[in-house]
Amino acid sequence: MIGFAGVIVIFVIALLSSSIKVLPEYQRGVVLTLGRYTGTKGPGLVVLVPIVQRMMRVDLRVAVMDVPPQDVISRDNVSVRVNAVVYFRVVEPDKSVLKVENFYQATSQLSQTRLRSVLGQHELDDILSQRDSINHSLQQILDEATDPWGIKITNVEIKDVDLNETMVRAIARQAEAERERRAKVIHADGELQAAEKLRDAAAMLAQQPQSLQLRYLQTLAGMASAGQSSTIVFPLPLDLLKPLLDKGT
Repeated sequence: MIGFAGVIVIFVIALLSSSIKVLPEYQRGVVLTLGRYTGTKGPGLVVLVPIVQRMMRVDLRVAVMDVPPQDVISRDNVSVRVNAVVYFRVVEPDKSVLKVENFYQATSQLSQTRLRSVLGQHELDDILSQRDSINHSLQQILDEATDPWGIKITNVEIKDVDLNETMVRAIARQAEAERERRAKVIHADGELQAAEKLRDAAAMLAQQPQSLQLRYLQTLAGMASAGQSSTIVFPLPLDLLKPLLDKGT
């Protein structure tokens, strides 16, 4: 049987094991003495007063939190389902313990509500095309809200934006209509440029009748070399005969 001295030894060893703590580089210990905050310890060896002092470990590494999918109604009354991921870390261990009961759960709930609130202020086209700007706005809003808890929001990323089948088909029709509109605009611009070139060419030929005659003869040569057996009646402009008439006169 263990004697009284053995019990004392076991009790002393238990007290020492409970009073000596080793904290790695990425952790800090928030120490409470008789329920009052008396400092933040670590990293390394930390010695506590048994029974009187209590220490809570806080991890300082960047934590990754997945925000579950949220049903959001955009400003143009489109229902979408959005999820995101939030990166954050503890910068003030004492506040993360003393100011909030569970900082991870509090940050998660706050991220969900802020995600719905911010996306509800944007139209669907903005949510799909301006993710970087929305991510930055969410990061600033969450960082400001979690600052009293000693939490630093380092980054927020919207992962997926899910639409129902009806909205997907509507967006596809809209994209197709936009492509057709651009094609028509490009075609109209080409017609306009061609008309301008023809106008400039007509003005140039009007200033130099000899050029018009050469163009006429060139057209006749092209028709003759085509090898067609059909008969073509081609009017002879008087401008071609005018130099000969003037010479004869």
